Amino acid sequence: MVDEERAGEEADDLSGRFGVDVRPVPGGDAVVLVLVGELDRDGVEPLREALEQGDGSGRIIVDCSGLGFCDSSGLNVLLRARMRVLEAGGRLDLAGLRPPVDRMFDITGARDVFQVYESTDEALSGPGHEGGGHHVRER
Repeated sequence: MVDEERAGEEADDLSGRFGVDVRPVPGGDAVVLVLVGELDRDGVEPLREALEQGDGSGRIIVDCSGLGFCDSSGLNVLLRARMRVLEAGGRLDLAGLRPPVDRMFDITGARDVFQVYESTDEALSGPGHEGGGHHVRER
């Protein structure tokens, strides 16, 4: 019975509830959104709200290093936000894509529309925060 309870507790720990933390970059015109857990249809509203908080910043960096899963609803919110930010003269970049999420972005072709950095630190490094990353076609 104890092993069954422990297994249930471990499953709860791995449930991947989605969370997002908005972190303005000190002294800059950028904001970092730190995503954790699993981004699915249940998590899109908190993400949408966080992205709207970042509106008006010249740049939004979405730190995906804590993201274990992203489905098409999460991808759709990120793509729409990217277009909105670009139309306002800003940028929306991704950082820290882990293999399961990176694969989904790659398979869908979405990886080709974002500037992707290995880490948030890399995204924020360099003059004008332009250094590094995988440059992609602008659409």
